[in-house]
Amino acid sequence: MWLVVGANGQLGRCLTDSLVTAGIEFEATSSQELDITNSKQVKDFFQQTKYSTVINCAAWTAVDDAEDNITDALRINYEGPKNLATAALNAQARLIHVSTDYVFSGDATEPYEVDTPTNPLNAYGRTKQMGDSAVLTIGSGQFPIVRTAWLYSRYAKNFAKTMATRAVQGLPVRVVNDQFGQPTSATDLSRLIIEIAKSLSPPSIVHGTNSGTATWYDFAREIYSLIGAQSDLVTPVTSAEFPTRAYRPSYSVLGHGAFRTNGLKEMRDWKLALQSEITAIKEAVLKDLQ
Repeated sequence: MWLVVGANGQLGRCLTDSLVTAGIEFEATSSQELDITNSKQVKDFFQQTKYSTVINCAAWTAVDDAEDNITDALRINYEGPKNLATAALNAQARLIHVSTDYVFSGDATEPYEVDTPTNPLNAYGRTKQMGDSAVLTIGSGQFPIVRTAWLYSRYAKNFAKTMATRAVQGLPVRVVNDQFGQPTSATDLSRLIIEIAKSLSPPSIVHGTNSGTATWYDFAREIYSLIGAQSDLVTPVTSAEFPTRAYRPSYSVLGHGAFRTNGLKEMRDWKLALQSEITAIKEAVLKDLQ
């Protein structure tokens, strides 16, 4: 039996879809059913059912709000993973923990590899780094950390759905063109997570992002083009025109060198992944607009 924690988020929902497709028996929980910040509740929960694999998709992801709500962000991003890792260790289950590109400073000029020293520059990144460290320490490196970035899907709120909504309405957008990263399909990531979970000897850290590099402007133009809207409705701007409470990394590309050394298949190019997802995203957007 597998356990998906944080199943109501976009990754959790894509993961449960992929588990159904793969024919894997699982249980999915939301924060209402399992409060990962409550160590006793987590301990009791793991004593009720024998899990072989636990996947933690739960996280505080409101980057700007974390600056002013550090205590709450710490509870979810640090205390929660620590509790899950402790319970998984005691239950002899494997934990897979999802992390972020924000553990890096974002000032690099080449992709961050899994062994690049971390240096988060905002509160969200620091809380995620602390959670990662707890999982790595408690699991002695046997509980894989999967770092991802720029995640999107048909579910919940995300950049791709926001741009698709504007595109189907034929509305113009102004999008940052000086931040570089990797748009990543939550469906593709969910399949990678399942592959890692099935591995007899998984790596301690994996970079779970689609291949290639893009700016948010590139991402938006591709969405407009695939939707069938005029791509010149997308105007490039600088980050200075959209000041935020928390610092955003200007370069957030994660390296995939460790895939080959660990016998894993590198995730496909982000444009190919987006082509596969755009119909479902468009359908979800049109339904929301009704």
